[in-house]
Amino acid sequence: MSQKYLYIVDHYVPFPQSEYGGVWNVIAENDSECFDLIIALDDHEDYRQHYTQLKENINNSHVFALNDEQESRVVEEFTT
Repeated sequence: MSQKYLYIVDHYVPFPQSEYGGVWNVIAENDSECFDLIIALDDHEDYRQHYTQLKENINNSHVFALNDEQESRVVEEFTT
């Protein structure tokens, strides 16, 4: 089995398509698979114009290697 990573991706789609940001928590082998998994769930055609920004957000996301021994910690916080 190949190494998997936990991606914490902050992605915002601006008005008028949306007024809200979002955080995606994705387990993937690499940035490309992370992107593919997110867009596979995207059912809003208007969001496609923001895929370039999504790729940049994935590149800038928090990424953690997964293994059997993880110490307890706050990974990400979302507050409004």
